[in-house]
This record gives sequence, structure tokens and C-alpha cells, in this order.
Amino acid sequence: MTSPSALTTGSPLGPGGTGTHPVPAVRLRGVTKDFGTVHAVRGIDLELQQGEIVAFLGPNGAGKTTTLDMVLGLSRPTSGTAEVLGLAPRHAIARGLVSAVMQTGGLLKDLTVRETVQYTASLFADTRPVDEVLENAGIAAIADRRVAKCSGGEQQRLRFAMALLPDPALLLLDEPTTGMDVEGRRTFWSAIRADAEKGRTVMFATHYLEEADAYADRIVLISHGRIVADGTGAQIKALASGRTVRATLPDADTASLARLDGVTGVEVRGDSVLVHTKDSDAVARHLLTRTTARDLEITSQGLEDAFLSLTGDDA
Repeated sequence: MTSPSALTTGSPLGPGGTGTHPVPAVRLRGVTKDFGTVHAVRGIDLELQQGEIVAFLGPNGAGKTTTLDMVLGLSRPTSGTAEVLGLAPRHAIARGLVSAVMQTGGLLKDLTVRETVQYTASLFADTRPVDEVLENAGIAAIADRRVAKCSGGEQQRLRFAMALLPDPALLLLDEPTTGMDVEGRRTFWSAIRADAEKGRTVMFATHYLEEADAYADRIVLISHGRIVADGTGAQIKALASGRTVRATLPDADTASLARLDGVTGVEVRGDSVLVHTKDSDAVARHLLTRTTARDLEITSQGLEDAFLSLTGDDA
């Protein structure tokens, strides 16, 4: 079974070709996908390099699942091309180069955690040791527990252990930490980072934007079947123009604040007022000279603000 170390064109592990540069883990060129009159994906160009951790984000119905299905070879593009490590997706799957961790399904409740991983290992010609993947997934301590007695987070880590068995070069994760507690999430992402440092590529979809910001090397935002942003967390957040001015101001006159030049929104949270604006200096001067506001803070927009701005219907 091929290891997750960097595949290169022309190398014994690679799919062929010339040169010594690693082939992209995923390459989508002009990919579209139609379901009758519904255009789910409308022309995606995307390249993931080996060893990257990439968050794939977008609102419901944006085309995330459809795109991941094409990377997994579960469906074919209507037009354009999809390659995984230089191969057609189904060929990469057949060679054991790709694993996926989905949010639901696939577990036999009457087996123990260890029995589940052992059974899955028996389906492959060559796998990593069962104890090793249990340890990497953070579930060695519950190896003898029946799956039915495992929490949702523990079952998700079990799926992760199963996905690690063939030592895939590309790992696709759909809402990977759903149901996990804080410690479980930290253990999970530590394992993901260690794998990426060895060359494994990880692409994950999540609704936990703070996870994408904290753990992804790169964030790809998709909306209405198109990529609307692609970059680091800092680069994505920079695309959301404006800042937020927060101040302690009981009984704030939100109507007058909303009329200030550059203000895009006003929120009241208890004794605090949050003013979203494109001119934070002007808002700060107004609050300090025209009101009794105190404890002012000025912050840049966060990933959530960028997400809403870039993927909304008006984007």
C-alpha cells in the first residue's frame, strides 16, 4: 500500500510523468456539475498541494458536498476534469490513496471499538497496525467498549481511526469533530497536524469556523457553486471590509449611531454597543465626544464576518 509521503511525477510511487516536483493532491479544472436544470457546481478551479490542511467552507447548498463527491469519485463532473494525485479519482481510491471520514453511518453497534477497526483492516491487503491507529485517533483507552456505548464524538474518532488504516495520502473529512468535547477536538487536531507534517493532505468541511481559522493552512470559501475566496485565515478575514467599535454605553441611541457615515450595523448586548463601520475613527470620535461611552475597543472583522460577507446572496 502506498505511503502518504509526497508522491512525485516520475517517482516509483507516483502515477508517472516526468520531473521531480510533487503532483498536486487534488486538481480541479473548470469543473461543473448539473442535476437537470440545477447547476450545483459552476466552474471550479482548485489545486491542493501535498501536506496542506485545507478547510472547505460554504453555506448549505453551496456545492461543497457535490465537489467532495467528485473528488471521491462518487460522481463525475458534467464538464471539466478532476484529478487526485495525478490519477482519476476512482483510480486513486482503488490504490488506497484516499480515505474519507463522513459524519454519519457505517458502524456496527454490537462490535467493540477494537473489533470494528480489526474488521475494517481485514478488508485491506496491507494496513497500519490496529493499536497504532487507535492511539493516533485517541481511542485506545476505549478499545474494548461496544460501539453502542460510545458517544457521538467517540464514534467520530472511531471513523477517523478506520480512515487511517490504509495510510492514505489524501484524507477528506466531513464535519470531523461533531459531538467531540474540547479535549477530544484538541487531540484530534493534534493528530491531523502530525499527519500533515509527514506529507498527508487533509481537506475538511466544517461549520465550526473557529476550527478552520485555528487549524487550516488555507481556507477555500464556496458559494452558489463557485469559489469566492481562497487564502489563509488572515487573508480571508481581510476581505471583509470594516471594523467593529465596541463600547460600554447603557441606553445607546442606536438610531443616531446607525446614521453615522460608514456605519453598516449596530448591535446592543447588555450595556455594550457594537458598531460595525468602514470608518472606525469617526465612530470612536463620536462616541468619546458626543456620548458617555467608555471602555472602547476597535477590532477587525472575524472569519464569521468574512464568511457572511463573501457567501451571502448579495456578495
